[in-house]
Amino acid sequence: MKKLCSKKIMFVFIFIILVFVIVIKIMPNYNQRKEVLKNNKSNNYLINSNAVTMMYETGAGSGEYQTTTDTTWPQEGYIFNERLSGCENGGTLSWNNETNRVIMMSNTSDRCYVYFDVKKPILFADYIINEVYVSDGVNGLYYHDGVGTYTNASQEAGDNSYRYSGANPNNYICFGSDADICPEDSLYRIIGIFENKVKIIKENKYSDNYWSGSTVNESNSWANSNLNLEILNESYLSDLGSWANKIISTNWNVGGTHYTDLMNSSKIVFDYELGKNSVNSPYNAKIGLIYISDYGYAAYSDAWTAKLTSYDSNEIKSNNWLYNSEYQWTITPSLDYTYYAFDINADGYINNGRVYTLSIPIRPTFYLNYDVSYISGDGSKTNPYRIN
Repeated sequence: MKKLCSKKIMFVFIFIILVFVIVIKIMPNYNQRKEVLKNNKSNNYLINSNAVTMMYETGAGSGEYQTTTDTTWPQEGYIFNERLSGCENGGTLSWNNETNRVIMMSNTSDRCYVYFDVKKPILFADYIINEVYVSDGVNGLYYHDGVGTYTNASQEAGDNSYRYSGANPNNYICFGSDADICPEDSLYRIIGIFENKVKIIKENKYSDNYWSGSTVNESNSWANSNLNLEILNESYLSDLGSWANKIISTNWNVGGTHYTDLMNSSKIVFDYELGKNSVNSPYNAKIGLIYISDYGYAAYSDAWTAKLTSYDSNEIKSNNWLYNSEYQWTITPSLDYTYYAFDINADGYINNGRVYTLSIPIRPTFYLNYDVSYISGDGSKTNPYRIN
């Protein structure tokens, strides 16, 4: 009887020892898993560096990676590479888009390697074309390919441009500042996309100036205008600092047109100013002003058949985002007189202005470099597009 009891005691003792050994063996792994998950859910995105090695791609598309000592998950600039990421002992890794961190699942002692690729930049022009443009009129954006099913689709420019039209589309962009809240002086608006170049205009005036810009140069030759040479492409360009590097030099057609040509629809005005009936006279520079046809097509499509010399209709003015209740110069000289250029009247219609006697607001206009990329923003005034 005593032997039987001794055997039972011995059996229980051995069983307790085995359970203790198993618990000791399991606990570190359980604790490690618990620690990884706990840290992965924390507010500061801490990473258990004993369980995770993070690998960052050295450059976009390079396919080469280096170890990082970061202790937080990258929040921007990188994309989780699920194909390369993995764990030594069967653990699984996945990316949570809502929390911007990796979820690791493992029940055993494991070592995981998390790979991140450099996010390839999205060209700004491509973003507007592929993400903002849906169909003609949606988001205030029209594709001017000469084809459409909406009112006045036949009046499109036919130059394969994408143009913003209407009362107040979300076409704001912050240019000249990286401040969290875009300063009013750095607010610009997108006219459209032309040959994959984004064309923008300053939201508010830069200054009031004569078109000729000189008391001794009463001529509507843009190439010789001090407004062009000294104000826009010198003073204003200098004020932009390093941001001027994001602007591309382009050919501005400054051949001009006749006043009678403006007594037509936006399509005909475009043809006389820039299209098949235009006087080809290119001038290469970074900064210019809007074309008359830019203003015409900024109105909602119902107005594209209206004469630009009679754009003072309240309905048209209230549905044209380029109208701002002030005079403003265009870049187009008059072919009727050598001392006139065209301006937008404060009432909203196109007018002949004497290049020296009329000092009115100028709104610098230019095209961004092809390689300018989209960072953030939805184009609203409170959340304008940000670029790099």
